Amino acid sequence: MNSQTTQLISELEKKFDAINQNTNTHLEGLLWSKPITYWDYIQTDALLNLQVQRTTLPDEMVFIMYHQVNELLFKMILWEMNQLCHTDKPEPTYFTEKLMRISRYFDMLTTSFDIMGDGMSIDQYMKFRNTLTPASGFQSAQYRFIEFSSTDLINLIDNRFRANIDRNTPYSHAFEHLYWQAAGKNHATGKKSFLLLEFEKKYKDGFLRHMEEYNTINVWRKFRLLPENDQKNPELIKAMRHYDHTVNITWVMGHLNAARKYIGDGDATGGSDWKKYMHPKYQRRIFFPELWSQEELDNWGEEK
Repeated sequence: MNSQTTQLISELEKKFDAINQNTNTHLEGLLWSKPITYWDYIQTDALLNLQVQRTTLPDEMVFIMYHQVNELLFKMILWEMNQLCHTDKPEPTYFTEKLMRISRYFDMLTTSFDIMGDGMSIDQYMKFRNTLTPASGFQSAQYRFIEFSSTDLINLIDNRFRANIDRNTPYSHAFEHLYWQAAGKNHATGKKSFLLLEFEKKYKDGFLRHMEEYNTINVWRKFRLLPENDQKNPELIKAMRHYDHTVNITWVMGHLNAARKYIGDGDATGGSDWKKYMHPKYQRRIFFPELWSQEELDNWGEEK
């Protein structure tokens, strides 16, 4: 037995002794275990069986896979955000690295709208979309978690109420005034749609827990806890601005333009007022307003 093997066995014994386990038992288990394969590790068969069409139209499969890829990217983003936000004192280099990873995932999401724009027949889409009613991309919970993890709640409040709402309001009250609530309510009566009611039934409790947890550790709070000199780090500020612009303008406008191509001025499957709900100049979703000039804030979302 060479010295490297001896060293590895010694380290294994330390590991298993620490948890009151017999090293020989684990080594014998390794002896009889089968080698891992790519398809077992990635769970390829399970992954490729998650695409279930509701119609016979072939381009529905593109639509399903596209949105599943989106959700996987959202999970990658949340994975990075969780690490950043739960690091007590992140260094500027680490902070910047995490933000740029997250931004690159959103860059992928933005460019992927080319698939939506050119990858489906409009005629087929207009047929199979009716089978999706009242489901809507509005009901992506992971995207809401990303927003809660990014900024203070005040920046997610409906622009109509933002100036006057009590910043110390209970989370449940703030929840009722989030910008996306407007997309799920009847503007005349204020009554919540089936789309919104079902969304809240499934996710509201989790949203409220997340809102509370990230109230003091969201990305903006982490930035503000950095030493003053670190907050002035030009690379970090550039990364913060890039992330804010990418999520709240570039990605949103890509989504909006793809929707315009397919449904024009029609209604969304969930019945939301999607043009005003989505366009950044209406709701003015800005994660880090303090990092933008007044002119930039005044012209937020005006890009074509």
